[in-house]
Amino acid sequence: MKTHIFFGNNVKFLRVRQKRTQENLAESLSMTRSKLNCIETGQTKSPSVEDLLKFSAHFKMSLDTLIKIDLSKLGELKLRELEAGNDVYIKGGNLRVLAITVDKENNENVEYVPIKTKAGYRSGYNDPEYIAKLPKYSLPNVPKQGTYRIFPTVGDSMLPIPENSDVTGKYVENWHNIKPNTPCIIILKDQQDFVFKLLTFQKDKTLTLKSLNPTYQPYTVLATDVLEIWEFHSFSSQNFPEPVSDFSVLYREIQALKTTIEKNQKI
Repeated sequence: MKTHIFFGNNVKFLRVRQKRTQENLAESLSMTRSKLNCIETGQTKSPSVEDLLKFSAHFKMSLDTLIKIDLSKLGELKLRELEAGNDVYIKGGNLRVLAITVDKENNENVEYVPIKTKAGYRSGYNDPEYIAKLPKYSLPNVPKQGTYRIFPTVGDSMLPIPENSDVTGKYVENWHNIKPNTPCIIILKDQQDFVFKLLTFQKDKTLTLKSLNPTYQPYTVLATDVLEIWEFHSFSSQNFPEPVSDFSVLYREIQALKTTIEKNQKI
């Protein structure tokens, strides 16, 4: 299997993003312009370790990222995170490459993943050509910062959110920043359907998945079995919400009574 090396193209791509000439960058790296040109054009197949480390330090990116990842295919948000020094390879993780599409104004689209394409999504989630074929929407009230995608849900495990809702999620890059019991869409390697659960990231690199519906028991999956995580942003549904149960009304009345008693005790 052929290994793709993106180092030279990435160096040129990042230099152009910084609006620097070859001569200017070469001077900062203490090398000749001709050497830099040979690296960018691929004429130098095996740059020295010293030179590789120079580029890594200058761009604040790990060698894994500079060599293995085609940076030109990443979204603007991800590029800014890398340029700010937030490279997950440096933190000891694996870089999850997110394929996106943009509109004519270079704004990211919100793609919709239909039910019939769920099985294919697991194999094409990081393929720009596959993502480009998904339906695209421009939604109101979606922040410009971040990448969003819409996933249809099935089942009643997250009631009172109705069955067959369309959940809009925000892409999560750093899973360690997820707060306990955060509602998320989780894409698992070996599971055909998408999972919509309350997610808690554990210290042993497992994820606990919990349903809002108490009839479903929580369970644990390995972080290595997870392809993507999308934090809940909003949902839409054609189903009218279930009426509030008598138990819910009783619970609220008990809580209100408890609050009243506590206030009277303080008087």
